[in-house]
Amino acid sequence: MRIVIIALGSRGDVQPYIALGKGLKQAGHEVRLLTHLAFEEYVSPHGLEFWPARGNIQEVIESQEMRELLEKGNYLAISRFQARAAKQASVEWAEDGLAACQGAGLLIAGIGGIFIGIALAERLQLPLIQAYYVPFTPTRDFPGVLLPQISIQLGGALNRLTHHMTRQIMWQGFRSADRIARQEVLDLPAATFWGPYNSDQIQGLPVLHGYSSSVIPRPKDWTEYIHVTGYWFLDSENDWDPPLFLTEFLESGPKPVYVGFGSMSSRKPEETAEIVISALRKSNQRAILLSGWDGLKRSDLPDTIIMIDSIPHSWLFPRVAAVVHHGGAGTTSAGFRAGVPSIIVPFFGDQPFWGSRASELAVGPEPIPRKQLSAENLAQAIEIAVTDEGIRQRASRLGTKIRDEDGVGQAVEIIERWIDN
Repeated sequence: MRIVIIALGSRGDVQPYIALGKGLKQAGHEVRLLTHLAFEEYVSPHGLEFWPARGNIQEVIESQEMRELLEKGNYLAISRFQARAAKQASVEWAEDGLAACQGAGLLIAGIGGIFIGIALAERLQLPLIQAYYVPFTPTRDFPGVLLPQISIQLGGALNRLTHHMTRQIMWQGFRSADRIARQEVLDLPAATFWGPYNSDQIQGLPVLHGYSSSVIPRPKDWTEYIHVTGYWFLDSENDWDPPLFLTEFLESGPKPVYVGFGSMSSRKPEETAEIVISALRKSNQRAILLSGWDGLKRSDLPDTIIMIDSIPHSWLFPRVAAVVHHGGAGTTSAGFRAGVPSIIVPFFGDQPFWGSRASELAVGPEPIPRKQLSAENLAQAIEIAVTDEGIRQRASRLGTKIRDEDGVGQAVEIIERWIDN
């Protein structure tokens, strides 16, 4: 069967779907991945058919306005900014998606592509399987991923309500763009005010959640067609040769700490780097800094610290003492799988949720919101992570459980079972 996966967003948003697509291809399906042009080099080597969606997500995230919003951490303001960008791109995404989906028998989409995916599925009368790497199906067991900080105050009914609130925050930010795409390209009526969550194209189909039940147990109130499969990891360390300066640094002393904030840009990267370097000095730790998308920048590093532009997490994380990062779903899962303590500095969105989850699992200290980051509290968190034996043992046990799972294989099995029926 020809399957089209729609994955829009940052590299971390796209990577799990490359892994899922790779699994489906190995099972004998023809898989096409619709994503941003900037990610062609990540998609094509895995044997998937790459189909470009116009627009440069990196330019959006690196813009001055987005940097300021990320530092403030106001999700509603960030959502409004993203909604404006999506409105400008909606016609192009619908045109590119319509071309990509010709001849398909099944669509798959998660948070980054769910709305345009449902619209395309309705236009072409195709089934769409929802595939998320964060909890996105309402439940009474825990609150929605945008509201973790008030979790202890809520009961079952209110927990469930926060999931609907999360869905509405996302939908209302995209609603204008969706209406434009439907009317100008797809010749469809506008979706309802509350969103296309009850579309016929997704009813009764499997809903996949690509994370470990050891991290978030499957809720008891989910119906049988809603699944937690395990993480969708895309390992690339077998094809990656570390530079000599990196291996020499790793071998020259105690395990370093990793620090990187992924696609979270900073208005003042030098200032961020100074905070991090000062914290490392206070905690007497060696470190590897990931420059990312301009989130960290420093030219005169001490001998105990090196900086690198990019590196596979699956290769590096098992070789470090702890990982300090922004709490993106992909980086968090890599840290959990490596079995090392996690120190999460969330900026916005689902990142505070993952920071809280790491703390609740006791595999890392309390998260430090980006607005509260200082050399003192980061140094304290690093000290806890590298010296607390209980945290280190729990992190190691969690890593073993996750490494024993086959999330991609489980997801492919569920999809194929539905196809065969």
